[in-house]
Amino acid sequence: MKVIDFLWILSGVLLNAAAQLLLKSGANAAGEINMSAGASALWRTAMGLAMHPGIIGGLACYAISVVVWIVALSRVEVSVAYPMLSIGYVVNALLAWWLFGESVGLQRWLGIGVIIIGVILVARSGHSA
Repeated sequence: MKVIDFLWILSGVLLNAAAQLLLKSGANAAGEINMSAGASALWRTAMGLAMHPGIIGGLACYAISVVVWIVALSRVEVSVAYPMLSIGYVVNALLAWWLFGESVGLQRWLGIGVIIIGVILVARSGHSA
């Protein structure tokens, strides 16, 4: 895989990861959403979320990531590009641990290691058309 192609993929993945973290910050601000709270309470929660900078930023990152991802797919086989999305899991697990204090136990760390090995194998297998 060419370095520039990997950078397009990585940019899309990192934008997607940033979107997840921003959406999580918005969700944390709202607290647990109770779907049986009634229409009025749900509406207030929805409006509050719609105005939250984390939600707005997360949705913007998603929109930009789609454009970047389309560019990446125009350059790389989908069977190579799609597994690279796994990098997002690694990034999000590490940043959720660091930013939100989420627990990442031994089994999760081992899984992250397996994902990294898989991404390396897939990246090395890709070739340009």
